[in-house]
Amino acid sequence: MSRKTCGCGADHFDRRAALATMGAGLASALGVTRAQAKAARSPVRPEDEGYMRLAIAEAAKGDFPFGAVIVRDGKVVSTGRNLGVTNNDPTAHGEMVAIRRFVADNPAKELKGATLYTSGEPCPMCMGAIVWCGIGRVVYAASIEQLSKRLGQIMITSKAVAKATPFLTVEITGGVLATEALALFAKK
Repeated sequence: MSRKTCGCGADHFDRRAALATMGAGLASALGVTRAQAKAARSPVRPEDEGYMRLAIAEAAKGDFPFGAVIVRDGKVVSTGRNLGVTNNDPTAHGEMVAIRRFVADNPAKELKGATLYTSGEPCPMCMGAIVWCGIGRVVYAASIEQLSKRLGQIMITSKAVAKATPFLTVEITGGVLATEALALFAKK
């Protein structure tokens, strides 16, 4: 049991140390190590521009200019656009809408290994959902840094979220048609 002493001379249970020890023990038992956490940079592929154009087209129809397309085995399996205002739902980002649409008709496990194209780098909420779905690759247009010059952003990159994920490697490709995605902000 983890104990610590304070200035009063009494011996106290150290909850933080105990939880850290338990977490490390559980991770070790499951074979998970911090070294397994990966965000792999992925080069642009020939098909990326075509799918990104679809994501940007979705973005143009959204409440805010964010759109997403999920591709599996060379086929578009879901699309989404920001519907935060329309649905009165601050979690209705393009990526979340695309994921929700997919799982409405398909088992979530079928997202494993898919590629998600998005007009803006996923926020921490969206990247967390991407990770939990097992999506293997994310391709984005405008980066968090670029987007922060146009609207408020949580300054945590998709790479940072992926690096903190010890059970999945997520390939990340950024900057595909970023100028076109950013141009949508002038139209809104």
